[in-house]
Amino acid sequence: MCDYSLHAIRSRAAKVGDDLITTEFPNTYTRGFSAVGEPEVAVCLLPGTEVAFEREAERSHPFARLFPNLRFGKLEATVARFRSLRVNRRDTHHDALEFSNGKLVLVTQLRPGQRATVLQLPVPADHGSQIRRRHHRVPSDQRAQSSASASV
Repeated sequence: MCDYSLHAIRSRAAKVGDDLITTEFPNTYTRGFSAVGEPEVAVCLLPGTEVAFEREAERSHPFARLFPNLRFGKLEATVARFRSLRVNRRDTHHDALEFSNGKLVLVTQLRPGQRATVLQLPVPADHGSQIRRRHHRVPSDQRAQSSASASV
């Protein structure tokens, strides 16, 4: 997903292995991910996509630069799963990351310039039903035998 305020920005879907950077997009009030080397293209993540930050992730905090030793804005984690929040509210930010330590942060609150890699994409919703159908198929010769024995 890409937040509502990024609909005017060129975008593409994330791929496994993408090298991303947290970006402030021009002419918007939001931040998001772009691919390294493509700062004008938003990379949209699906809910469930997992990313790993190169270093401990940080959210923007007004005192972070003033008092770096106090660790303002530090999230104490490097791995997160993408989530969509408050999707029933149209004009608000929805894109968020849930970090491995349970912290939930809107993507637009992340400090710009952080690098992350897409580890994995979510499994499509219908994938489980496809697997179940594939493993529960009865070979045609067994179906013929069971219908013949049923008619006797």
